Amino acid sequence: MYILSIILVALCLVASCSAVDESGAVITNYRSEANPDGSYSYEYGTSNNIQAQETGVGGAYAAGSVQYTAPDGQPIQLAYTADENGYQPSGAHLPTPPPIPDYILRALAYIEAHPFARIQLKK
Repeated sequence: MYILSIILVALCLVASCSAVDESGAVITNYRSEANPDGSYSYEYGTSNNIQAQETGVGGAYAAGSVQYTAPDGQPIQLAYTADENGYQPSGAHLPTPPPIPDYILRALAYIEAHPFARIQLKK
């Protein structure tokens, strides 16, 4: 048990040493604009290479992007919109759903081609 504890502590130390300390990051550029009609825009950048920007109309629409480097070194580029259709992100790092199986697509096509008569329940 003692050896297991030592191994666990050693692994934690290695993990913490490999993490980059970004607490000293500073904002290198910043712009923000808010208009009387509710539209706005902003952008910022930091010394640790985080870049973000967004434009929109308060409560109705927003579109923007964020770029940064993930802790594993992978560059992340996320673009998004938010409107009456909800939040819609896009980026190569986001998981994608598996394709819809052919038998499901055929079943949906059949249902669409053969609509079900509406049933009226007795009261």
